[in-house]
Amino acid sequence: MEDELVLLDFWPSSFGMRVRIALAEKGIKYEATEEELLEQKSPLLLQMNPVHKKIPVLIHNGKPVCESLNIVQYIDQVWNHKSPLLPSDPYQRSQARFWADYVDNKLFMAVRKTMRWKDGEEQEAGKKELIESLKVLEGELGDKLYFNGESFGFVDLALVPLASWFYSLETLTGFSIEGECPKIISWTKRCMEKESVAKSLPDPRKVYDYLLERIKKYGF
Repeated sequence: MEDELVLLDFWPSSFGMRVRIALAEKGIKYEATEEELLEQKSPLLLQMNPVHKKIPVLIHNGKPVCESLNIVQYIDQVWNHKSPLLPSDPYQRSQARFWADYVDNKLFMAVRKTMRWKDGEEQEAGKKELIESLKVLEGELGDKLYFNGESFGFVDLALVPLASWFYSLETLTGFSIEGECPKIISWTKRCMEKESVAKSLPDPRKVYDYLLERIKKYGF
């Protein structure tokens, strides 16, 4: 019996992009269901993720798996015959999880601060934290092709969706990510050469237009 897979997603979500990339890396077919989180959450989303009420949610044969990095690890374990995302070595695996957690808890928090347009002081603090976090990640990347070394992996997948928001961040806050963190931009371009990434990330200008519309409509 073929697996039934449904992904509850929202196209500009960096967290949803992670799951899209993982599914593409594994060559897995699935049904995508688009949620509009700023309007009304669907009954299916509320049923499948009653705790956080957020996307992404991967529904596998009727059973929900929630939270993006958790979903990616689930995908990697269930479909382990192709394109491993986490290293097999326990120590290297722990390091990949550490850096993915850093992306979530340091980098994405800095992005949220940077996008608080109404609070100039907090926005400036966010920009500083964002650049510092990216520089730390540059140090971890070093001269490697990917964070995992020669192959695209878990940390790359956790971080690269943010690239679709770089244009918005630079345009609306007036700083250059490439000027501050050139290695990150070179790595981003390398990741974008992969079909699984290029097809999973939206056009940065489309994200920018969405963000302007959201600011106009909701004030944030």
